[in-house]
Amino acid sequence: MAGGKRQLRLIGGTWGGRKLGFPALPDLRPTGDRTRETLFNWLQPVLPGSRCLDLFAGSGALGLEAASRGASQVVLLEQAAPALRHLRDAVALLQADQVQVVAGDALRFLGGPATPFDIVFLDPPFTGDLLATAAARLEQSGWLAPGARIYVEQARSEPAAVLPENWDLSRDKQAGQVRYALYQRAAGASS
Repeated sequence: MAGGKRQLRLIGGTWGGRKLGFPALPDLRPTGDRTRETLFNWLQPVLPGSRCLDLFAGSGALGLEAASRGASQVVLLEQAAPALRHLRDAVALLQADQVQVVAGDALRFLGGPATPFDIVFLDPPFTGDLLATAAARLEQSGWLAPGARIYVEQARSEPAAVLPENWDLSRDKQAGQVRYALYQRAAGASS
C-alpha cells in the first residue's frame, strides 16, 4: 500500500472483518488470510480462555486474531518501533484489554522470568536463524504449559528447522512460499 502503510483484516470472532493498518517494513509479512483461517480452525477447540504469546508479533495478525476469537490473555512481543506503535494503536482502537504489547528482543525476552503459555505463535523474520533458537529457549526455559500448542511458520525454500524432540507435529501445510505447522508439546514434558 502506498504511503508506507499496509492493511490486514481480522477474520473471525469479536473483531472479524475489522481492518487495521500496519507499517511497510522489510521483514514484516503478516500471515495471510487463508493460512490464518486454517490455523485458527486447527486451534478452535483449545483457543477460548487460553494464554497466547505472539513472539515476533510484527503486524499483530496472529495475536490479535487469537484475542478476537476468545483467548483470555495475549502478549504481543515486538522490537521494531514502527510496528510497536501500530500494535499499541490497534490494541487501543479495539479496546483489547486482554492484549499486552511488550517492547523487546524475542531471544532476550525468553531469557527472562518465564510464565507458561498455552499457545505460542513462532513466526520470526525469514532472514536470520531465529526459529530453532527461539524454539529451544521456549522449551528449556519454562515458557510452555503442558500440552501447549506451538505454531511455526518458515520459508518453504529453507530446510525444516530443528525443533525440540517433544514437540509432536499435529498439522502442517504449505501456501505459496511458506511452510506452516502446528505442534503440540508432549503432555508429559516439563521444563
